[in-house]
Amino acid sequence: MDAHEIRKLLAQVKAGRVSRRSFVQTLVGLGLTAPMAAQLLGEPGIARGQQKGAGFTPTRRGGGGRLRLLWWQAPTLLNPHLSVGTTNSDGLRIFYEPLAAFDPDGNLVPVLAEEIPSDRNGGVGKDGRSVVWRLKKGVTWHDGRPFTADDVIFNWEYAVDPATAAASIGSYSEIEKVDKLDSHTVKVSFSKPTPFWAEPFCGRRTLIPKHLFEPYKGSKSREAPTNLKPVGTGPYRCVDFKPGDSIRAELNTAYHVPNRPFFDTLELKGGGDAVSAARAVLQTGEYDYAWNLQVEDDVLNRLERGGRGRVDIVGSGNIEHIQCNSTDPWTEIDGERSSVKAPHPLLTDPAVRQALSLLVDRAAIQENVYGRTGIVTANYLNLPPRFASKNTRWEFNVDKANQLLDGAGWKRGSDGVRAKDGKRLKLVYQTSINSLRQKTQAIVKQSCAKAGIEIEIKSVVASVFFSSDPANPDTNSHFYSDIQMYAIVMTAPDPRLFMRTFTSWAVAAKANKWQERNVTRWRNDEYDRTFLAAETELDPVKRAALFIKLNDLVIQNVVVIPVVLRSQVAGVSLKLRDVAQSAWDSDFWRLPYWYREA
Repeated sequence: MDAHEIRKLLAQVKAGRVSRRSFVQTLVGLGLTAPMAAQLLGEPGIARGQQKGAGFTPTRRGGGGRLRLLWWQAPTLLNPHLSVGTTNSDGLRIFYEPLAAFDPDGNLVPVLAEEIPSDRNGGVGKDGRSVVWRLKKGVTWHDGRPFTADDVIFNWEYAVDPATAAASIGSYSEIEKVDKLDSHTVKVSFSKPTPFWAEPFCGRRTLIPKHLFEPYKGSKSREAPTNLKPVGTGPYRCVDFKPGDSIRAELNTAYHVPNRPFFDTLELKGGGDAVSAARAVLQTGEYDYAWNLQVEDDVLNRLERGGRGRVDIVGSGNIEHIQCNSTDPWTEIDGERSSVKAPHPLLTDPAVRQALSLLVDRAAIQENVYGRTGIVTANYLNLPPRFASKNTRWEFNVDKANQLLDGAGWKRGSDGVRAKDGKRLKLVYQTSINSLRQKTQAIVKQSCAKAGIEIEIKSVVASVFFSSDPANPDTNSHFYSDIQMYAIVMTAPDPRLFMRTFTSWAVAAKANKWQERNVTRWRNDEYDRTFLAAETELDPVKRAALFIKLNDLVIQNVVVIPVVLRSQVAGVSLKLRDVAQSAWDSDFWRLPYWYREA
């Protein structure tokens, strides 16, 4: 599609013959990012889409009573730069906000920014190396201090300080400098062309106050009292936070959006399991909203008949997958297990990894476990569609797995378990406690037994498995097992950060307090070179091809074994309104606008 055809399509949008969403989807299919496509709709004469909540215009703040939320994997840390996992990211989003959020279509929506940078308003540099953010004025932190450009600059400095050991460092590391143009304007300059300039400060990359965190920048980052007592700009103020248990909050009387939020108080309860959470919303109506309902589809259908709530299913790029540890979790070197200095004694054999991939019965897992909430896939990177590889295939084949292992010299013993060079082919397979994951473990274990691989099942309480605690050996980032399974959340409609997971410089280790995201510890020079090329490629077609190659390298080397592309599934009260899940942001991206009908 050339410039002339794009202008014709814009004219059709202006005339009302083509929807804004269809326009964005068309250009995304041609290789543009959704934010870039959406910027074209900002031209004169193109009306913006109706905002959610346009039918409800509150005349005052509050009055809605209590909002009751169930997050069965409870948050444990409320610092957006130190926490890992969606549970923590969601918990802290009640209090902290980004410059802009990502809506369900991947478009940027202003939050702390006055407007979204674009070519038209002069906010985006033509060379892809800078972006200017104009901040909303009159915003205050919960303690009354003003939100200014200094806070934005500090968040970058805080994240990139190696001593901070920030989990968010990958989003900020390519920033060369952040200049303060005035009290409410910053210019972000990148060290190289950056196609996805909205990665830092947007979506799940929320902002913390300089005046409270500056004394704890660097090596003292874990000592900040505000890690557990958030002071943000968000619609609710923290009343009480019990890590791994609950959050209680009250409305922020000085919130920067007039007459918002609707609810007077908020309670987020953790613990229990996904089934009980689903029941509490769908069947009994005890709660208004339940997150991440990893529940068998037939159970969801049955509970939904209770008539108190509905199941909200949204497609996402979140991939449930099995990770193969490239390092030895059973040998300690310099006080660290799963060290890059100790290769894995079994999984460094490609035949073992390839056999494992053939022994995952994805079709059975989808049919008997996930149903409509999961889609079988051979790819790690699946969305947006232009990044999905067509070069991969998945296969379930026990006979072929046996042939691979026979050819690689793994001989069956008298008990049926294979061994080679005195090493028994036994693997510890860990994941979080959840019925879907335990059923998946059982299916994989049964198939592996047919190929002479012994699987020991390990299940860890979710609040422990997804914890950010560097002293906790059972977290997924420590990866003290041979293989492990969970879902990686794709947090933005661009794969840069998602695929950074497998770069050599992102290895999780003792030195970075296990906050980096390459927990498989796989390292590959070709992958690193390709990733660096993709980071700076401004041509959208060439960039998509590079990301497809990255996916293919991961799949061909069996670094991970994709299981299903997981939908986002939530339980929503039939009376709760303006709740719209976004696959690219927190469930709370529009929390200030939620309300309840009488």
